[in-house]
Amino acid sequence: MAVSFLERAQAWLFKALMGVLLAFFQMFSSPKPGVSSKKLPPVDNPLLLMSATQLATKIRRKEVSSVEVVQAYIDRIQEVNPFLNAVVKDRFAAALQESAQVDKLIEEESGGEEVLEDRLPLLGVPLSVKESFALQGMPFTTGVVSRQGVVSNTDAPPVALLKRAGAIPLCVTNTSELCMWWESSNHLYGITNNPYNLERIPGGSSGGEGSILGGAGAVIGIGSDIGGSIRIPSFFNGVFGHKTTPGVVSIENQYPTLSGRQEEYVSAGPMCRYAEDLLPMLKIMAGPKADMLSLNKKVDLKKLRFFTIPHDGGSPLVSPVSKEIIDIQRKMVKRLEADLGVKVQEVQFPELCHSFHIWNTYMSLPDKEGKPPVPFAALMGEPGRPVWPLWELLKRMVGKSEHTMAAISVALFGLFRVSNPVTSVIQKEKLQKDVEELLGNDGVLFYPPHPRVAPKHHHPLFRFFDFTYTAIFNTLGLPVTQCPLGLGEEGLPLGVQVVAGKLQDHLTLAVALYLEKAFGGWRDPGAK
Repeated sequence: MAVSFLERAQAWLFKALMGVLLAFFQMFSSPKPGVSSKKLPPVDNPLLLMSATQLATKIRRKEVSSVEVVQAYIDRIQEVNPFLNAVVKDRFAAALQESAQVDKLIEEESGGEEVLEDRLPLLGVPLSVKESFALQGMPFTTGVVSRQGVVSNTDAPPVALLKRAGAIPLCVTNTSELCMWWESSNHLYGITNNPYNLERIPGGSSGGEGSILGGAGAVIGIGSDIGGSIRIPSFFNGVFGHKTTPGVVSIENQYPTLSGRQEEYVSAGPMCRYAEDLLPMLKIMAGPKADMLSLNKKVDLKKLRFFTIPHDGGSPLVSPVSKEIIDIQRKMVKRLEADLGVKVQEVQFPELCHSFHIWNTYMSLPDKEGKPPVPFAALMGEPGRPVWPLWELLKRMVGKSEHTMAAISVALFGLFRVSNPVTSVIQKEKLQKDVEELLGNDGVLFYPPHPRVAPKHHHPLFRFFDFTYTAIFNTLGLPVTQCPLGLGEEGLPLGVQVVAGKLQDHLTLAVALYLEKAFGGWRDPGAK
């Protein structure tokens, strides 16, 4: 399907508009002095270099206490968060009390290590939580100034399940305003930095999670993803993240609430530094729905069918994929073929160049009762009236708006219809059919997570649509694991999306384990 003249005209118009907005924004913004000359201190505590699975084993065996582990992570957060601004509220005192109770429980447990492992697989392990998830006693604002002071009185189901498995929450982490942008910045908590380069973004909306994980201030965390909000931060910060098949992990007690048909495209899932933690975390977070997935099924990678797509085919809206992203994916393919003796077939789907229009159309569809999604401008105005985007833009130019330029841009964008719903539905249905037929229940697909490595702060305003490399898989409802593949020319993380058929999450998690061994997984940003 060729790109139409109308789509090219839209691309030019919106890129021009975003360029003007970015220029205005930079005129009224001043960079932080000296930030580029700073970098994170290296990790010097060996406890910070162990997976959650390893830590839980050592805690159960009394080789290390939960108090020691929790204190190590508290110390690391206090060391790196002044650089990152990833953690927006901590519960360190409560976490230390809970870790002391864990150590006491282990001393008194008469059933042995196996009983504890079965009942409390993450006993004593620290956890970070995206601030858009309800965590009892912690802020629940998603960076909206009008929600300042809102505190959750409950836990979101996946958070509750992780706590029930023994994990100890240490903190909540920063998001983009209302979780609808791929840079984590808001006027309530400020801007979050990338641990590999403080002038670069950590992604969004789970950018605080990605940043504190990448900076070794956390070992496991929890994120949500409706357009790439787990995978983009995982890519930019060099960690693992998994977008679960929708409908498996509960999305209740998150803010903002979803409307229209958006529940069909959002997923909650694990984020972590070590691939071996993905599967046990997903088992826990899925709760009673874990049986929908084949997580206990052993995967023989040599028996899988592998496919690779180097780019979307040339969408005029999206930046071209950089040479280093294409090259690392080719290198990964060659390594996979050499190690496993398999053949990775390069494929292409013409509909991918329409990814933004497809995602945008389906995000805008009404629910079964015909009720359309709540406009973004209305969410920005809650609990009052919807905001007027143009008025907020004028206020922003004189420093009087409570909203970020990104949020205002998203609201402005909502004033225009840029997709033909009928055309987009036809394109999506063909793409869905072709991809599902290709993958079946034994196929794995590799696809770039983004056209470029982590950009500089505020630059996403000029590359408004680049998130669609991840967003298309939300619309298709497929599980995806984001995997790091080392560092690039600028010392920034490289990576790849690993995609499988619906409910075949175990395949992408198995590939993640292989890629971690082959390419080294997470790298300490302070050790460069």
